[in-house]
Amino acid sequence: MIQRIHRAFLLAIPLGLSLSAEWSRLRVAVIFFWRHGYFPNLEAPRRFTEWVQWRKLHDRDFSLAALTDKLYAKSIAADLIGSDLIIPTLWQGDRLPCAPPWRLPFIVKSNHGCKQFVVVRCGKDWQRARRLAPRWLNAAYGTWLDEWHYGRAKKTLLVEPFIGPAKGLPSDYKVFVFGGVARFVQVHVDRDSRHRWIQYDRHWSKISNSSDNIDQPFRLAQMLAAAEKIAGGRDHLRVDFYEVEDRLWFGETCLFPGSGLDPFDPVELDETFGRLWGSARSDRRKDCPTGRSPALFRRGQL
Repeated sequence: MIQRIHRAFLLAIPLGLSLSAEWSRLRVAVIFFWRHGYFPNLEAPRRFTEWVQWRKLHDRDFSLAALTDKLYAKSIAADLIGSDLIIPTLWQGDRLPCAPPWRLPFIVKSNHGCKQFVVVRCGKDWQRARRLAPRWLNAAYGTWLDEWHYGRAKKTLLVEPFIGPAKGLPSDYKVFVFGGVARFVQVHVDRDSRHRWIQYDRHWSKISNSSDNIDQPFRLAQMLAAAEKIAGGRDHLRVDFYEVEDRLWFGETCLFPGSGLDPFDPVELDETFGRLWGSARSDRRKDCPTGRSPALFRRGQL
């Protein structure tokens, strides 16, 4: 549905204006309205979902954009938290071989997009990966939701050993860091079937209205500390992890959780997260009046 709205906008505007700031603002506002039922405040955001839209339109920090590149994010994370927490890269390239040389199971994913992966457990999975991979490489990920930052990531494929159960996908722990402090963890479960998520504070008290209750991860303290190291002093960065057999693994970083289109339950959490983002940005601007990124991320200033 959102993609149809976006295509309609592109057809309705003159050639050459589709990527202008004015049309980007209009697309962002209308898609946000379609999802949430009201127009966002794009100049003085108050809610978390509005801040995500603000980042799309106003945050031109290239070091932040560089983190959309999975391989680059893995190298940054390895430097900060140690290579033993990084899932190894078995291969990277533009064309998958006819037959896989890696031990099953493994995962094929794009380096420059989200939700572009195939877990390969058998020959049928491999054929599916080979069929989808060219589409991932040919598509410009992020443009239809004005997430321009993904254009900084190298378009390539990568293969990693699959870290997870024999069936299904591992639970995904998404840590929300504001101003260098890990505040919340959003746990995604049953991602390949009845996908849902539950939100907890850093002390593992549930804050969302989900009826599910997830046991506290064994490596929670390590997870929070690692997320804070990776996020540094940024206004906001989400840092994702897996915990498999009591071992912690870094997943990826995320600039646009849910693209700011997923509703919070309860809705008050949207304002709570938003206040933390706004406060962190205000503090960072006081410490760094130019608005440039901390030296920790200077490697990514392309």
